[in-house]
Amino acid sequence: MDITMLGTGHAVVTECYNTCYIIRDGEQRLMVDTGGGIGLLRQLKRVGLSVRDIRDVFVTHCHLDHLTGMLWLLRMWAPMMLRGALSGEVRIYGHDETCATIAQLAKLLLNPSEAALVGPEGPIRLVRLQDGEPILVCGHTLTPFDIRSTKKKQYGFRLALDEGRTLVCCGDEPLDHDLWPLAQGADWLLHEAFCLRADEERYHPARIHHSTVADACETAEACGVRSLLLYHSEDSDMATRKARYLQEGSRFFHGTLYAPVDLETIEL
Repeated sequence: MDITMLGTGHAVVTECYNTCYIIRDGEQRLMVDTGGGIGLLRQLKRVGLSVRDIRDVFVTHCHLDHLTGMLWLLRMWAPMMLRGALSGEVRIYGHDETCATIAQLAKLLLNPSEAALVGPEGPIRLVRLQDGEPILVCGHTLTPFDIRSTKKKQYGFRLALDEGRTLVCCGDEPLDHDLWPLAQGADWLLHEAFCLRADEERYHPARIHHSTVADACETAEACGVRSLLLYHSEDSDMATRKARYLQEGSRFFHGTLYAPVDLETIEL
């Protein structure tokens, strides 16, 4: 299994794509979030994939930088299905608000025959998740959880990997302290890290419900996480971001630390 980062940036970035990624197990692929626009199609092309290869998508919440790439997936999937160029179904997973928003956007922005494909019973199937109720996705048990965001309802998830290992995604906000038991002893934690602690006065991450690299690493250390992957970061100096983040993070987290760039693939 591996994870390919299609994007690693926060909402308003210009030097990289917004955070979204693909977890792959053989021919099974789970995309998590879709970034902020048509750049998603370019990122897929750059890693040798097309929309035909994407059949399962988990959308954490309805912020622009996580949801609006979905419009281009719908724009591609629906016409392909109508002309017989794409068979079977695709599945979009999210909480009730996310699924309702995607359905409404399809009605507003696709033509009627295309929009009719999108829904809980359609070939572009909207799968409404419930907090804490596991579901089988790409052959693995995925348990969604409400991250308790104060900005917008948002779900993260705990994913069962092979050999009893676990991966925890906590969306794009700090993992709430009351939810730390969900990450306790996880093999992988995917956590946002907006900036370095040294840059707090420049970016004020706490004001917008985000973490510094040090914050994310302290959480992972406290939870006994084995590997920590940082994303949803600023893009002021992409040439040095990885080195800077790893240098700061290693002071607070003693497991294996990753600060990937766009299009990087990491073995799970």
